[in-house]
Amino acid sequence: MSRIPFPAMKRPLIAILRGLKPTETEGVVAALIEAGFTAIEIPLNSPEPFRSIEIAVKMAPEECLIGAGTVLTTEDVERLDAVGGRLMVSPNVEPAVISLAAAKGMVTMPGVLTPTEALSAARAGASGLKFFPASVLGPAGIQAIRAVLPPDLEIAAVGGVSEKNFADYARVGIRSFGLGSSLYQPGLPAADVAHRARDTIEAYDRVYGDGQ
Repeated sequence: MSRIPFPAMKRPLIAILRGLKPTETEGVVAALIEAGFTAIEIPLNSPEPFRSIEIAVKMAPEECLIGAGTVLTTEDVERLDAVGGRLMVSPNVEPAVISLAAAKGMVTMPGVLTPTEALSAARAGASGLKFFPASVLGPAGIQAIRAVLPPDLEIAAVGGVSEKNFADYARVGIRSFGLGSSLYQPGLPAADVAHRARDTIEAYDRVYGDGQ
């Protein structure tokens, strides 16, 4: 299975906007992009998610990776493609979902927790792996599983991760993260998201240098 590579990013941070409403999308997404985020995920268990994704796609610069999380079916992939989404994140490993998204040119990041799931996702052509919940495995657990995976797979820690523990993951060579409630919670004003986003970017740069 051919793999769509995870794009090179100055800061491989994915903002997870679970619960975002279409009316909030423009303000929140603009705040994140201005702070320095270049990957945004709107989970499909949010209100009218495809409408929000379409709004985000239309307003974001070309280099920004916009897409959906909690993608469970091939029908979800088709709808995501129809609104221009280029990032497919799932909580599980469903080879048909991964392969269809890859065939449509999407960057794919399924959720895994075990070596079996991780290797299955790699065989299906995933661009990267979302270790979730990362707080269960911790940096050492992810590092141990990473040893048996293809070296070109992007590895992201998601779940219980915030700017407070970037340094712990940096020690084992992990630099990609999905950030949810530490950045956004339903109803949080865009100004508050902007503040949290700036703090997150500053914390990331303190640990990883300038992000290069």
